[in-house]
Amino acid sequence: MMNEKYAPLFTPFKIGNVEIKNRIVQCSMGGTSLFGWLEPCHFDKEAAYFLLQRAQKGVGLVLPGMQCVRDTMGRRWLYQNKRMFKQLKEYMVEYHKTGAKLFIQLAAGFGRSMAVTPWMVVLNKNPILNKLASPIVDVSYSCASASATPNRWQEDMLSRPMTVKEIHEMVEAFGKTAKMLRDAGVDGVEIHAVHEGYLLDQFTMENWNWREDEYGGSFENRFRFPVEIVQCIKRYAGDDFPVSLRYSVVSKTKGWGKGAMPYETDFEEWGRDMAESEKAIKYLGDAGYDFFNCDNGTYDAWYWAHPPQYMPDNCNLADVEHIKKFTDKPVACAGRMLPETAAEEIAAGRLDAMAIARQNLVDPDWIIKIQEGREDEIKPCIRCHNGCFNFAKYKGTSNIQGLEDSLHLGRCALTPSTMQHNRYKIVPTKHPKKVAIIGAGIGGVETALVLKQRGHKPVIFEKTDKIGGLFLTASAMSFKENDKALIAWYEKEVEKQGLDIRFETEINDLGTLRGYDEIVVATGAVPRKMVIPGFEKCLTFTQLLREKVPVGDKVLFFGGGQSACEAAYEMIKQGKHPIIVEFAKDLVPAQNVCLSNASFLRDAMEYHKVPVYLEHTIREIKDKTVVVASKDGKNVFEVEYDNIVNGIGFVPAPVGGKAKNVHRVGDCVTIGNLRTAIWRAWDVAMSI
Repeated sequence: MMNEKYAPLFTPFKIGNVEIKNRIVQCSMGGTSLFGWLEPCHFDKEAAYFLLQRAQKGVGLVLPGMQCVRDTMGRRWLYQNKRMFKQLKEYMVEYHKTGAKLFIQLAAGFGRSMAVTPWMVVLNKNPILNKLASPIVDVSYSCASASATPNRWQEDMLSRPMTVKEIHEMVEAFGKTAKMLRDAGVDGVEIHAVHEGYLLDQFTMENWNWREDEYGGSFENRFRFPVEIVQCIKRYAGDDFPVSLRYSVVSKTKGWGKGAMPYETDFEEWGRDMAESEKAIKYLGDAGYDFFNCDNGTYDAWYWAHPPQYMPDNCNLADVEHIKKFTDKPVACAGRMLPETAAEEIAAGRLDAMAIARQNLVDPDWIIKIQEGREDEIKPCIRCHNGCFNFAKYKGTSNIQGLEDSLHLGRCALTPSTMQHNRYKIVPTKHPKKVAIIGAGIGGVETALVLKQRGHKPVIFEKTDKIGGLFLTASAMSFKENDKALIAWYEKEVEKQGLDIRFETEINDLGTLRGYDEIVVATGAVPRKMVIPGFEKCLTFTQLLREKVPVGDKVLFFGGGQSACEAAYEMIKQGKHPIIVEFAKDLVPAQNVCLSNASFLRDAMEYHKVPVYLEHTIREIKDKTVVVASKDGKNVFEVEYDNIVNGIGFVPAPVGGKAKNVHRVGDCVTIGNLRTAIWRAWDVAMSI
């Protein structure tokens, strides 16, 4: 039975004249658009499957991924693809059998937030090349903004100001598209967005909009673009057609590329402050918007709109509840929302709905589990962004995300079947095998779970007395409560499926595993070492975080990757004073770490005045000092420390050799993250 504290979530409410069956809104996520992502618009069957499944499993209002009213690739207006809307109409018949409602999220564009790659930078800086490429992709148009502002991903690349003609064309496109969506049976639209520093947001903010025409200057002029959009939609689709607005209450932005910490209160707001937001939300509501789907932040303070594990739960709630006082339209809050908190606030009238995004990627049954009183079985989102939105950047780069990920967002590191349901699915085996798995880290356990569900007989051998492997260390920090919950989830799954795990059993010789048809090696990785004087003085992350070896005040990290920066942040929270020495030109110089996560860590180190020596290395570790040298060797000096931590990474540690029936998963293959461990586990388990 459902705990009564969740009951307010399952009461209906209205957006305009459309009734939503409950207070759970699935936010849009990149890659989950019904009309494709970056490719030319089409009816996307994978997204359609994903969205229908979430509606069937309890979401009240589903918002597919944002879709620009003009294709990013191909430059066709959405309303010109008649066949797509015919397919959508057929889909909506099936969709409405669920009782859920669907609003299509339409976008004006990215502007300076467009995650440009190196080839896009070349096109944007060369008008002739851009013109030649424009029938396929017009980078200048895609990155156009209110004014010539610096691109978030390439600071020396400026957006060109949109022309008034382009604005008018786009406004008209919103109206025409909304009319076709209504005719196809869609329940409403959401406009993206006066939110997150996207194009419309760039028009509304004074420090980002330097125009001198009717779309710049005064408050009314800066908000003219989003106002004209909703008015045009109402004119084409009808006054009773609901229009939601994705809205960032405040920007939490201190300047270009600089965000504010969640506990930082004394900064000067560079974007939209609360005083203007109080005025704006009433103005936008009076203009015709029927619903405000709210959070905070911009791409410069991206961790507010895409909160990683370092941000607090319900991080935007206080601001959203405050802004609700200034509008008579319903308001939803997004940003690490806890269902029990949302239910309490809804019951008190301080909130109308809870907006949830990535939890819908990791566990399609999370709402059903709440309704059945099984919330302890919910697979938690760990806010890693590794599968869903891993746009990555560090100093000196633009977006370095891999092409495969750029074209396929909306997937999940923890649940490979999300947006890949034909590639990753449980197929029962016709030939059950006995499979030995060495190592009960996440990769090994995931392999065993998939094998068991397929009908095989896995046996795990684990040298310690716990499952989790190195992830036990990663989850040991105080702000990693979701990581801890994920380990607990795995423990429950192991028990539920009755996996055979032989704890405190170390396997170093594969020849001892007689009687097994297949062997899976999942022995993980060990810390990398360097041949420098005194390196043996370094603590490991496991000693520091899990074993909690006592350390002094000045904890020096040899390396500034994600693991080191997270551990340094934990030291800050303990009141200590970390120091970082990193050979690269920026902290977290990695392709597989989302800018949202990485920028929080970089901003946190700067806010807390952590001494960071970039493009430096350590030549010698003495008893209380280290000898630090610049990359070019011209600057050599000593830094005092109390304890030093090895943060230079890990190396694979497989056991045994290669053979036909031996497979490897996880970090013993190559160093990765939970996504690579879990997806490799599925690949191997499906091949057996």
